[in-house]
Amino acid sequence: MSEAFHLLGRRGQSKLATLLGRGLATPRFDLETELEPVLALMDKYADVPMSLADACLVRMTEIQADSVLLTTDRDFLVYRRHSRQIIPCLLP
Repeated sequence: MSEAFHLLGRRGQSKLATLLGRGLATPRFDLETELEPVLALMDKYADVPMSLADACLVRMTEIQADSVLLTTDRDFLVYRRHSRQIIPCLLP
């Protein structure tokens, strides 16, 4: 969420806050539990390179099969969930 707020800037932050407030965006992720697969993703995509935040997002799409990722980061066109599956993304 911190990266999303940062990337959206002042104009987009209020809209994200509204989504969160209405329960339309519900970030639920436990890095302690998911650390091993997250670090494995970062290792796999070290040449991109993949940030911790990006690895967490990819892992979230693996856990939540029906998720769609809203991002401005085109690296998500390269990343794959479960090694082979394209990550459903909305890219503005």
